[in-house]
Amino acid sequence: MKKYLLALIIVWAFNLNAQTVKVILEIISPTLNDTAKVYVSGNSDELGNWKPDLVMLNNVGNKTWKRSFQIPKGFRMEYKFTKGSWETEALGSDSSVPQNSVLVAGKDTTVVVTIMNWRDKFNFTVKGQITGKAEFHKDFVVEGLKPRNIFVWLPPNYETEKERRFPVLYMHDGQNLIDPRTSNTFIDWQVDETADSLITKGEIEPFIIVGINNTSDRAEEYNKTRLGKLYMKLIIEKIKPFVDKNYRTLPDRLNTSVGGSSMGGLISFILAWDYPEVFSKAACFSPAFKFRDFNYVNEVEKYNGKKKNLLFYIDNGGVGLESVLQPGIDEMIEVLKLKGYTAGKDFFVFIDKDAEHNEAAWAKRMWRPLKLFFAN
Repeated sequence: MKKYLLALIIVWAFNLNAQTVKVILEIISPTLNDTAKVYVSGNSDELGNWKPDLVMLNNVGNKTWKRSFQIPKGFRMEYKFTKGSWETEALGSDSSVPQNSVLVAGKDTTVVVTIMNWRDKFNFTVKGQITGKAEFHKDFVVEGLKPRNIFVWLPPNYETEKERRFPVLYMHDGQNLIDPRTSNTFIDWQVDETADSLITKGEIEPFIIVGINNTSDRAEEYNKTRLGKLYMKLIIEKIKPFVDKNYRTLPDRLNTSVGGSSMGGLISFILAWDYPEVFSKAACFSPAFKFRDFNYVNEVEKYNGKKKNLLFYIDNGGVGLESVLQPGIDEMIEVLKLKGYTAGKDFFVFIDKDAEHNEAAWAKRMWRPLKLFFAN
């Protein structure tokens, strides 16, 4: 019996080992000091779930850093390298911010990368600028949450129509929305250009945009975690009252909407769903409704109360991470239907199967929710 059990344990261990592969990431950076710290950030727990300062590579000397990982066989591994923040991430050979590196390992693999340029040590001109007037405000706080900066973008007729009040769109990842110089990829959403153009043409009514900056705790803040609840409290109890007090807003729920992408798309949905007395509309680009061990579809499915008077714009691409998120989006759509929400009335869905998961792709589609939410 003991020999039989030992044999089972050996077989189990062999099969478990066969389900993972060893991936070694090795970085050579001649421009760094040997004492520098280099991190990897990617799309799994082992890679830090996109936290830029969590998973540090080992310094092995000679301007080289490396670390090994056990990755599920066939897993689509996406990652980037930083020096501890997105402001110090590695640049490509042409000194541009690269897309995520991708590896699907079917066997033990070593990846060797030479990095010459880092974002904080390279001077170049970023194309693009803020269109219109944006005002910046710093250090909004609630206890337990990192301080937050915001911007308030004003429509082109804000200064000339002194008696007019305006609806407001609150958006997450504020650094990436209107200024390419602060965007993670040096490409912004161009929300300012899109809004300015549609307003000037008379295709939508004028509205105010409030961009709320993210922090290194983004993954936890844009989710229904302890930090996520504090983040929502910050918006509702601190940021929105400040905006309503200092700008000519229409503060009621029907004129208050929220939007974002990826985890920002998720927290936008949660804000509208949990606080329908504050928000009436949510634009959810590439929303992470169901991702790895997290499933907000279940939360909506468990709800048995009265139908909420909400309007959702749900949007996704089809390349890379977009295809991974799509099943959760499909499930959420079905649950919304079961709860009495009607496609084309209570929620609108747009899928671009050729689109990737990045700011450039979301910028191309931003006009859709703006025309839906703010149509004349």
